[in-house]
Amino acid sequence: MRQEDRRTGVVARKLGMTRIFADDGAHVPCTVLQLDGVQVVSHKTADRDGYVALQLGAGQAKPKNVSKAERGQYAVAKVEPKRHVAEFRVDADNLIEVGATLKADHFAEGQLVDVTGTSIGKGFAGGMKRWNFGGLRASHGVSVSHRSIGSTGGRQDPGKTFKNKKMPGHMGDRRITTQNVKVVKTDVERGLIMIQGSVPGSKGAWIMIKDAVKKPAPANAAFPGSFEAAASGDAK
Repeated sequence: MRQEDRRTGVVARKLGMTRIFADDGAHVPCTVLQLDGVQVVSHKTADRDGYVALQLGAGQAKPKNVSKAERGQYAVAKVEPKRHVAEFRVDADNLIEVGATLKADHFAEGQLVDVTGTSIGKGFAGGMKRWNFGGLRASHGVSVSHRSIGSTGGRQDPGKTFKNKKMPGHMGDRRITTQNVKVVKTDVERGLIMIQGSVPGSKGAWIMIKDAVKKPAPANAAFPGSFEAAASGDAK
């Protein structure tokens, strides 16, 4: 996607996985993402902030759980307090008015998108689970330490273990972006976006969805986006 065509993404909640049957009877595994009241809460402008971006809020939060400064920002935007806020850089021509609610058909069916989420944490893991090491021999002299990683460095030369050596440690709970995944289906009424395959994150996690940066935007993509205006309620 060209820099001048960059439009906003959306932030959605991961509901889980299901499958959709194609016309030929084949089943397509899908991850179901829900747009939970995604609204534009703020603008970032080049004159004031040095770059152009949109801040989107999703979900509902109790006012008592929101700081006074954040409540003031939501009051200026005339939107309810949000559970999660995400920022998307856009072109200046693709800004959407504050208070507008984005819809699920912001992405076209069949479009390729990039999804970002925090992977499921798995705690401390060994080298075989974390890095797919082969482990040691199952017999012939190896006892107890079949799943150990073996040697971690040289002997006298270089005489140390280099940084970034793949070793046992904390696995998961990392910010991961999966590129070029397909939008199988959208449901505007229920605010659902179905992505082919798996998406990083656990159930209930917040997922950022953007146009694929390595692929051109589809011809039927809505610019600056598919949304419902705040005041008039007219769909664009």
